[in-house]
Amino acid sequence: MRKILIANRGEIALRVMKTARKMGIAVVAVYSEADRDAPHVKFADEAICLGPPPSNQSYLKGNEIIEAALALGVDGIHPGYGFLSENAGFARSVEAAGMTFIGPRPDAIEIMGSKLAAKDAVKAYNIPMVPGIDKAIDNIEEAIQVSREIGFPILIKASAGGGGKGMRVVEAETELEEQMQRAISEAQSAFGDGSVFIEKYISAPRHIEIQVLADQEGNTVHLFERECSIQRRHQKVIEEAPSAILTSEIREAMGRDAVKVAKACNYLGAGTVEFLIDDQLNYYFLEMNTRLQVEHPVTEWVTGVDLVEQQIRIARGLTLPFRQEDLKINGHALELRVYAEDPEDNFMPSVGKLSVYKRPEGENIRLDDGYEEDMEIPIYYDPMIAKLITYGVTREAAIRRMIEAIELFDIEGVATTLPFGRFVFEHEAFITAQFDTNFVKQYFTPEALTSTYQSEASIAAALALKLQKQQEKILKVPQTGGSQWDKNRV
Repeated sequence: MRKILIANRGEIALRVMKTARKMGIAVVAVYSEADRDAPHVKFADEAICLGPPPSNQSYLKGNEIIEAALALGVDGIHPGYGFLSENAGFARSVEAAGMTFIGPRPDAIEIMGSKLAAKDAVKAYNIPMVPGIDKAIDNIEEAIQVSREIGFPILIKASAGGGGKGMRVVEAETELEEQMQRAISEAQSAFGDGSVFIEKYISAPRHIEIQVLADQEGNTVHLFERECSIQRRHQKVIEEAPSAILTSEIREAMGRDAVKVAKACNYLGAGTVEFLIDDQLNYYFLEMNTRLQVEHPVTEWVTGVDLVEQQIRIARGLTLPFRQEDLKINGHALELRVYAEDPEDNFMPSVGKLSVYKRPEGENIRLDDGYEEDMEIPIYYDPMIAKLITYGVTREAAIRRMIEAIELFDIEGVATTLPFGRFVFEHEAFITAQFDTNFVKQYFTPEALTSTYQSEASIAAALALKLQKQQEKILKVPQTGGSQWDKNRV
């Protein structure tokens, strides 16, 4: 594999390119008209414009991406995450065109792309599941019966869902019919598939996922866990590795079960098996993401494994260069997704120009980004600007470094999640690891940020006054109340 095309944009396109270059592989970028001057385009050896800014006219045009790749003599296509990364049809088309899809086999994408099919695939492996029904349901009488059996509250979920879409919590039977119709309608609109199912709602879960790698010889390993419980609108904002609550026994058990999930669908490459874990440390299989995750850098830092390099090696037909017993957790890593969103306005997107963009630098700070100063944040795509990652020998050290890195990261022109990140990392519940997926609902308010700003301003003013007094003592400045000449002026 001498040349690969990255069918994506922004920070993930740039991140994949950097590893490919280190491996001596030429890289091809694709871009929309909105991304013409983006860093990933400038970094690439070659670049192809796909069309206008909307993703359905550019980054989702699989056939045009394949045609461009063939014209440029590309050997493989890396899909990144989002867009076409979990599109089995695209993966098949890449392979049919004589190129390598740097990702899992299409059949595995299809199986794990449906939550119901995924549950069915892993049934034989005795993996813990959230109590519920493992088939699509649209009959309200059957839904009522199932809900009574497992007990309220229940969760209605879209089979093809993600990002919180097609998901409804139902506290009482009287709400069931209305919420079920809403979930079906939203799932149909978002995914073209209105299939929904019902499971027991775990009210205060942790969201923990296991990274897996599998080669073409069937060798499969896990690279331990990532804690992803700090979320807004069911979407992750902060991740860390390892989790602060898992015992070594539970970690080992979850890792074994993640490997079983991968084997259940004959998995190939890098993937992530997601679990919910309750307050008694019971864990339940949730789903599998058949791609590289946004939060993969924290795993890379604590294991020393470049996951993109392994994806490319596996796609080349090479076997994994390590066994499970070779992998160890070293230290602690945190990631903050820096979105162009306003935490004081319910995390609404904040578009505009990055009038100031100064990156944080220093030991144990990593920044994966795809923007430069004076670039516009377009309205057409996910509003993530960058991923800020820090490392420490201990969790406490990683948190301290993250707070310092947030202070060093200067962004002006758009609102960002940097202040929210600082709020989380300084909060007692996070520091003590006593939190779950309801952290934002329980602890965060716009007023909390305002209070933080005011407190910081007061501290800054007090420090300035103290420094002024110290300087006056050193210089012995007389306190005369003003100039006599000034008083006698006519």
